[in-house]
Amino acid sequence: MASIELDHIRHAYAGPSKAATVYALKEIHYTFEDGGAYALLGPSGCGKTTLLNIISGLLHPSHGRLRFDGRDVTELSTQERNIAQVFQFPVIYDTMTVYDNLAFPLRNRGVTESEVDKKVRETLKMIDLADWADRKARGLTADQKQKISLGRGLVRSDVNAILFDEPLTVIDPHMKWVLRSQLKQLHQRFGYTEIYVTHDQTEALTFAQKVVVMFEGEIVQIGTPAELFERPKHTFVGYFIGSPGMNLMPVDIQGKNARLGSQSIALPGAPKTAGESKLELGIRPEYVRLGREGMPISVTKVEDIGRHKIVRAELEGRSLAAILGEDDDIPAEPKVRFDPAGINIYADSWRVEMGA
Repeated sequence: MASIELDHIRHAYAGPSKAATVYALKEIHYTFEDGGAYALLGPSGCGKTTLLNIISGLLHPSHGRLRFDGRDVTELSTQERNIAQVFQFPVIYDTMTVYDNLAFPLRNRGVTESEVDKKVRETLKMIDLADWADRKARGLTADQKQKISLGRGLVRSDVNAILFDEPLTVIDPHMKWVLRSQLKQLHQRFGYTEIYVTHDQTEALTFAQKVVVMFEGEIVQIGTPAELFERPKHTFVGYFIGSPGMNLMPVDIQGKNARLGSQSIALPGAPKTAGESKLELGIRPEYVRLGREGMPISVTKVEDIGRHKIVRAELEGRSLAAILGEDDDIPAEPKVRFDPAGINIYADSWRVEMGA
């Protein structure tokens, strides 16, 4: 395995340019640690796959250098980088058996047949295809073929990193959960450096030690699942992660208070703002306390989703979501309070610290 250093990497598909707007990938300077499990999370078009393909060598960056364990690999091919990459759709040999598909990359590297058999059968068991080992790949379903692709990426133990580009797209929901769990167990056992691209927050948060959230070609936050949930550094992170996402409301700041319409909301400290044009208060639905005290709201909808309820409401003309337990009652004249522990203040979309 290897550490992967992105040294001021940028990419424009039309070639180098001075215009920031043409860059699919804006400047990224970060190191993926040796043996780390990372997820690149964000919506379609945010630059996740572009970054992954630069790491693998399928793309050459317009600017910057790429290093594996300090060695510059920017000009090296994918093969020379010794990378295993699993794509969104299956890449397999239809005329080979399932067993031979997994054995192929090992045999190409001169691995002994006894070791090939050991690794292949171990991997087949992990991806639940042991009973299909002697079947031709041609007749398998799409999700079975994708499991072969996953197996081809996992069967090698000599790679610098394993890259996954939305590998579970064609897998059924139950098998997605199973494979995510197995990938996590594999990482804990062997310590592969793994980078997993997805737009699905559940996949990212359950798989990765650290999640890299991308938006409009740049990284807006890197953190553990808990850090992304509790303290989103950017309003996009608050909105994108969580179900429902973070409530965001425009406010005016007056010392340790935020003004929302006619309401004054006490803050845990005085935000360190410096005349930014757009100030917002962000609070997750889990920190909105609904009862008979606080700020009056107008309930517009209640969604009962089993273990809890999502209450949709309006506060001073702004949309607000709150989460209640499945047995909690909604008062006839409901009001809300905000738990200070869950309050964040954003200036021009970026979180600001609050002083004492």
